[in-house]
Amino acid sequence: MKRILLFLATNIAILLVLSVVLRLLGVDRILNQEGGLDMSALLTFAAVIGMGGSFMSLAMSKWTAKRMTGAHVIESPRNQDEAWLVETVRRQAQNAGIGMPEVAIYDSPDVNAFATGARRDAALVAVSSGLLRAMSRDEAEAVLGHEISHVANGDMITLALIQGVVNTFVIFLSRVIGHVVDRAVFKTENGHGPAFFVTSIIAQLVLGILASIIVMWFSRQREFRADSGGAHLAGREKMIAALQRLQQQHQPHPLPDQLQAFGILGFGGAHGIKRLFMTHPPLEERIAALRNATN
Repeated sequence: MKRILLFLATNIAILLVLSVVLRLLGVDRILNQEGGLDMSALLTFAAVIGMGGSFMSLAMSKWTAKRMTGAHVIESPRNQDEAWLVETVRRQAQNAGIGMPEVAIYDSPDVNAFATGARRDAALVAVSSGLLRAMSRDEAEAVLGHEISHVANGDMITLALIQGVVNTFVIFLSRVIGHVVDRAVFKTENGHGPAFFVTSIIAQLVLGILASIIVMWFSRQREFRADSGGAHLAGREKMIAALQRLQQQHQPHPLPDQLQAFGILGFGGAHGIKRLFMTHPPLEERIAALRNATN
């Protein structure tokens, strides 16, 4: 319940800020004086909502992730496991050419880890307590290498950029479709009638589903790259062993929806149309890709 309330409060805050920005820019109205669409104002409106929301979420990602998972940032290691985590991340970050991330542990029986943050040199890498219990240090080292590779590749920023671009076009095109239907079919002459809002909402839902296929495709590709990076930083056999360990795990409490794309382990069906909406490739494909890379 706490996670749901935090998610709702965060998104309401983002919408309020964006509404103020739109009002200040004077583009909260998308019709011109003749009653037609003001394309410049509409594009600005769509970009502020689409890009602004995506990048504000990215800017708040570390703060949000810590509170949603209850992650404890290791300021001063309290035991050997924490000391090993910090030192391993420090070494891998140096080898990857990025600044030292914050290192955190969150309490969960699941075997998972994630990285997030708006900048490569100020990221957050977090592992679950379940991962520390279930994995050997060689396997955990590979998982950390995978997450460090996400940071070094700038995956969080790139994903936010792609999400922002598709959001912008979805918002823009849905309003155009709504306007055309409202004018051509329902013959509204002044302002916008109910048909505009209903059609825009339906179009936004349909276009949003199609756009998410593009975002999910990119998300899957970045997992292959991060696996390759983890193999480079920790060793190919360690990375393969870590993925095989993940195959053996039952995950009753996955990461919150907003963080699932950033975890090493994704969820969802691997067959049929469901495959188009997966954030991660199936583990067997990731393992095969690593093995084939040695040939």
